[in-house]
Amino acid sequence: MAYGVRLEVWGDYACFTRPELKVERFSYLVMTPSAARGILEAIFWHGGLRWIVDRIHVLSEIQFENIRRNERKSKILCTQAASRAQKGTLYQVREGDLQQRASTVLRQPHYVISAHFEMTEKANLSDNPGKFREMFCRRAKKGQCYHTPYFGCREFPARFRLYEEEEVRTAHIGETKDLGFMLYDMDYSDPRKPQPMFFRAQLVDGVLDLRDCEVYR
Repeated sequence: MAYGVRLEVWGDYACFTRPELKVERFSYLVMTPSAARGILEAIFWHGGLRWIVDRIHVLSEIQFENIRRNERKSKILCTQAASRAQKGTLYQVREGDLQQRASTVLRQPHYVISAHFEMTEKANLSDNPGKFREMFCRRAKKGQCYHTPYFGCREFPARFRLYEEEEVRTAHIGETKDLGFMLYDMDYSDPRKPQPMFFRAQLVDGVLDLRDCEVYR
């Protein structure tokens, strides 16, 4: 028995930053699989399951907008955090640590995420796939989440609802777009050196199919 779910997500803006254009942020054309997984985990996370995104359906036209945002120039490193915490001086001063950056973001993003999950070795004896699916669906219907899901950046919150219709109507029927190499996820098998994973993305009839895609490290 398949324990898949479909979640509709939408918002005002989104920025799924391309790693090669990080200083002046430029978004991918479509939500990345890791961003979709992050939204699912924001609604329901459990150590006994692992989310796998199967398809991303694009329900809106791909539109860009240029904006400027104030961002911090520096960040506190882990080594600094450990030493400053002991001295009680762990803080950042906003004034003088800001710089204005241009960002090319997506406007009015709207998707349906099709995904399923696999049980992990951390699941308890009382856990089962049916139980987890019911918990996710109940939380999605009620609008419950552990933290507000977002589209790439925390200032771009995502609204969501459980998608229960039979058919998903996309905005790009009859179109095929080669999106080039896109970030798939991060490989944390070595926690000290996480490695990015990429795949060749193709949008066919408004659907980004992630099943059996070849991943490059």
